[in-house]
Amino acid sequence: MLKVQKKEEYLRKPEWLKISLRSTTNTADVEHIVGGKCLHTICTSGMCPNKAECWSRRTATFMILGDICTRNCRFCATQTGRPLPPDPEEPQRVAESVKMMGLKHVVLTSVTRDDLEDHGAAIWAETVKAVRRDNPDSTIELLISDMDARAELIDTVLASRPDIVGHNIETVARLTPEVRSRAKYATSLATLKHIADSGAVAKSGLMLGLGESEEEVLETLRDLRAAGVSIVTLGQYLRPTKEHYPVKAYITPEKFEEYRLKALEMGFAYCASAPLVRSSYLADAALEAVKLVCNTK
Repeated sequence: MLKVQKKEEYLRKPEWLKISLRSTTNTADVEHIVGGKCLHTICTSGMCPNKAECWSRRTATFMILGDICTRNCRFCATQTGRPLPPDPEEPQRVAESVKMMGLKHVVLTSVTRDDLEDHGAAIWAETVKAVRRDNPDSTIELLISDMDARAELIDTVLASRPDIVGHNIETVARLTPEVRSRAKYATSLATLKHIADSGAVAKSGLMLGLGESEEEVLETLRDLRAAGVSIVTLGQYLRPTKEHYPVKAYITPEKFEEYRLKALEMGFAYCASAPLVRSSYLADAALEAVKLVCNTK
């Protein structure tokens, strides 16, 4: 007898993942500033569930090097294709936006630019310099691509002296080939190790609910810590559209808290672990925690 293939099982979103997406006056102000400077944010392109909350606090994560990625990861809502050439005036526009918004902690990320020989390292460095020049009292956090773990490119970015440099491992080793496009687990670890070995504060994050086991999560945390990562974030994967990778499980807030405590036991200076946590969510709190750890040693 032929078996009828069942439709993909749909998991109903639990109550703890239901949030308010209502806009506020501050949300509109941030949108106006970002749009007026022809900039992009991962808040919008990545369909972040915390967008309304963060924008209401007049914070945003700027996405440089355009809004078209050269990779096509199955979890990501950012569009993929052939990007436009980098805009040499973008660094200054970001710096001006940071000043207009009065940000004390600036988070910068980008699409992956495998089409560029330097993967966008020069624009990264120029953006940090421009933000620092116009906003000397602001701290700066970066979330970079793996840059194929090329030391000379990572060093170009690090030479601009950001306060935190992150690169997301995204998922466990077993699921990496299935979920991520072109990226390799070992390459991400090598990128993070080079960041940490340089003396910079290294940060990473992973999504849960993709089908990973508890032991695989703990193994990934151990790998990140061994690479020198100081800050780690864990959050629930939320499927952007039906064309993206399906959610295999919704992890409870209690399990996220267990992972947070285990991460701290492993020696991470800071761990944000909850269903709606994203890599840049309340990023300034992570920096303060790292400073506190350093001051007590």
